[in-house]
Amino acid sequence: MPEEPVLPVLPALLDVIDGIAILTINNARKRNALSLAVLAALKTHLEDIREDPGVRVVVVRSHGPAFSSGYDLSEMAGRDEEGYRSLFAAYAEVMEAIRLLPKPVIAQVQGLATAAGCELVARCDLAVASDTASFATPGVLMGMFCTTPAVAVSRVVPVKKAMEMLLTGTPIPAREALEAGLINRVVPPEELEERVMALARQISGGSLKAVATGKPAFYRQLEMDPPAAYKLAERVMMDDLLAGEAQEGIAARLEKREPRWSG
Repeated sequence: MPEEPVLPVLPALLDVIDGIAILTINNARKRNALSLAVLAALKTHLEDIREDPGVRVVVVRSHGPAFSSGYDLSEMAGRDEEGYRSLFAAYAEVMEAIRLLPKPVIAQVQGLATAAGCELVARCDLAVASDTASFATPGVLMGMFCTTPAVAVSRVVPVKKAMEMLLTGTPIPAREALEAGLINRVVPPEELEERVMALARQISGGSLKAVATGKPAFYRQLEMDPPAAYKLAERVMMDDLLAGEAQEGIAARLEKREPRWSG
């Protein structure tokens, strides 16, 4: 009998279930390192998610015991300046695609998340972790400060905690990550998927249009002083009210019924 063809292992997988896009890193052999192939696949899937009106929420997860070991070290050795520039650009494009995606993104963290893997958790809008998960920025132990992961980590973790992680490289357990603000919830391993999907379904019941305007405005106002932030926020809320979706939401609340969103 002819041999069955060997199917290639896809570096990232995308499934959509009831409006929830499940984006899975599929590089377990390398502890889900964010190789250039993985990054390219994630970028393509995120572009597809952006254009898909049926997707309301995104879950980022991975196969295997580790969430992500971060950089693929085999791709970081021996490059010239241009090679490193293109490599870091590929990381930044994926992280920015998550930040700029007009849909909420939840990280589902089942195990160790290090370096750029920790950055990925920090870059997602929300993160739920198993109580067996841990988080680290260990670049200093290999002679390079985790400066690019620090961009996202330092925006969600207090400065002194972020510096402790960056200076020592020591993994912190999920409970400590929760206290530091890196993640939102810690749950038993056997409940992780169920709890993440429940959160995703809860979020998906809201107005997609409101999230699409509110998420980018939230991140923009964080970088502003309060007067400028209020001007931006006022403009976004007025646009929401004038667009009509908020009028339906207000009417539904006053009439004590479920809103009928247009999208």
